[in-house]
Amino acid sequence: MSTICNGDRGIILGFSVRKYHMTFREIKYFSFPGELLMRMLQMLVLPLIVSSLVTGMAALDSKASGKMGIRAVVYYMTTTVIAVFIGIIIVIIIHPGKGSKEKMHREGKIEQVTAADAFMDLIRNMFPPNMVEACFKQFKTNYEKKQFRVPIPENESLLSSVANNVSEAMETLTKFREEIVPVAGSVNGVNALGLVVFSMCFGLVIGNMKEQGKALKDFFDSLNEAIMRLVAVIMWYAPIGILFLIAGKIAEMEDMGVVGGQLGMYTITVIVGLLIHAIFVLPLLYFLVTRKNPWVFIGGLIQALITALGTSSSSATLPITFKCLEENNGVDKRVTRFVLPVGATINMDGTALYEALAAIFIAQVNNYDLNFGQIITISITATAASIGAAGIPQAGLVTMVIVLTSVGLPTEDITLIIAVDWFLDRLRTTTNVLGDSLGAGIVEHLSRHELKRGDAEMGNSVIEENEMKKPYQLISQENEAEKPLDSETKM
Repeated sequence: MSTICNGDRGIILGFSVRKYHMTFREIKYFSFPGELLMRMLQMLVLPLIVSSLVTGMAALDSKASGKMGIRAVVYYMTTTVIAVFIGIIIVIIIHPGKGSKEKMHREGKIEQVTAADAFMDLIRNMFPPNMVEACFKQFKTNYEKKQFRVPIPENESLLSSVANNVSEAMETLTKFREEIVPVAGSVNGVNALGLVVFSMCFGLVIGNMKEQGKALKDFFDSLNEAIMRLVAVIMWYAPIGILFLIAGKIAEMEDMGVVGGQLGMYTITVIVGLLIHAIFVLPLLYFLVTRKNPWVFIGGLIQALITALGTSSSSATLPITFKCLEENNGVDKRVTRFVLPVGATINMDGTALYEALAAIFIAQVNNYDLNFGQIITISITATAASIGAAGIPQAGLVTMVIVLTSVGLPTEDITLIIAVDWFLDRLRTTTNVLGDSLGAGIVEHLSRHELKRGDAEMGNSVIEENEMKKPYQLISQENEAEKPLDSETKM
């Protein structure tokens, strides 16, 4: 509850301090408590993704994990396609791009990238050659200008009428051609996709090793439990951090006037689309599958949703999301450990909706009429590009270049919407976290028979083991063996 109150207080505080016109340095000092929260959460993301996926996959047999994986992927694809469809319908109905783009303010520069290279980078990052490097770097294609020597073709009719020495000279003549070529590069940040793929495979192997893999399984179980206890400690500080994260970002805004006019209509359009998806579509889908009240489930996620709004990162929110689902909503740990890390990496409903909507908005401000085929192209590329958008702040701006390139729209026009992207990024991140969480509830409901069968085969589930496990052995095993005899004597 304090997290919710401090989110509101952060908005009030942010607008209150704007009148003091703080310098950039002063804003940095003011936002420092919020920065600390971001760093604490990001510190836990890497060990949490690895430990949760390894333990989750190891606790399931290959058949059960396969079924659960198929259900999760079907859910991800269904909600993402629906989100893209909503974005396209809303932007066509409201038509926020009516007018001239010359009146709009441009901000920043966008790096150019081809769709083919972006998708190849996505596949490359799934298979990192160095697991240590994957903890802090991602592969990214860069571009360089190179000159190539191209020989001038011989003109046979001309050469027939000149001397041999002239012919030899002509053969040595060359011209230079300049070409932009892709080269291997990297960018700082956790390669979450590569870690997810490796951890899933590693967990499956450990699970199939039975007794031989028990030591490794116990290690990752303990690591996951230790990380979740650290999350519980950080949650005491979360309300303060969120207060200053939100207040600092509002204080940092240079011009509140940018939300007027076309950009204001664009902002409203995105908000309407996200609200329809988050308030109507996702809860309805949860209700249709589980026949349970979705608002009770969402009520247990409030702290995770407020944290997503403050941090603008689904990866940074992951530790809080785990705690909310497992403790507040009672979702099986075997499901959360498998579904949440994968969902935070590839399930980006809010980002997909935003990319499709923004692409059509840019077409509208350029008075460019899109045909049905181009709209379908935008739908497909927005769905695919959202998978490549890592769960980090404003990654959607980079992947949106792919969507614009697919239909020949000017990529430099992304600078028209950067001014409000910091705010919209928070809303779509909140939508992403909500979609991941409801997905975990749906997958658990659909997988309940496999989970029960696994409990019966193992004697007791991973959840029961963790709950009954004592941190210290205070009583000897001999005394424990005598307890039934004592109780029988008393009877």
